[in-house]
Amino acid sequence: MKNFCITFFVLIIIIATVVFAARYGAEGETEADYLRIHIRANSNGEDDQAVKYKVKDAVVEYLTPLAAECTTKERAISLISDNLDEIEAVCNGVLRESGFTYSANAEVRSENFPTRVYGELTLESGLYDALIIELGTGVGDNWWCVIYPPLCFTSSACDITYRSAIYDIINNFIDSN
Repeated sequence: MKNFCITFFVLIIIIATVVFAARYGAEGETEADYLRIHIRANSNGEDDQAVKYKVKDAVVEYLTPLAAECTTKERAISLISDNLDEIEAVCNGVLRESGFTYSANAEVRSENFPTRVYGELTLESGLYDALIIELGTGVGDNWWCVIYPPLCFTSSACDITYRSAIYDIINNFIDSN
């Protein structure tokens, strides 16, 4: 009976933890937990929009190894800030190769973002730290994603799954019985 009570008590604690984590875990993440990226096209013209995606591909390729080194948002901001000149050079290289005479400006700053859904992850609207890249005037439609955690900077960016170790333990326990 004593073993049963102990097991029951531990099971209740585990279940309460899983319920709390499932209910408040995603809501507990705040804008402060993310470093976003925002690339703004020069205009909504077809050519400007097309080059925006070429710039995006080049920037993602450049930043992927940097993002892989980041274990905190602060580290990501530091690495990005230290490489702003190189990021602009990558952007400007794509712009020149594509025949554009305007240039890119990159900076890290806080900015308001609307609610955005990335697969099963929803980032609520609010103020986020972000790498902002403006191509030319930067008044055209834009592209955005997340640098940290590296949502857009992994080879499996679309296959990201968030898991709970306690939830897995309970599921394994239930499945084995």
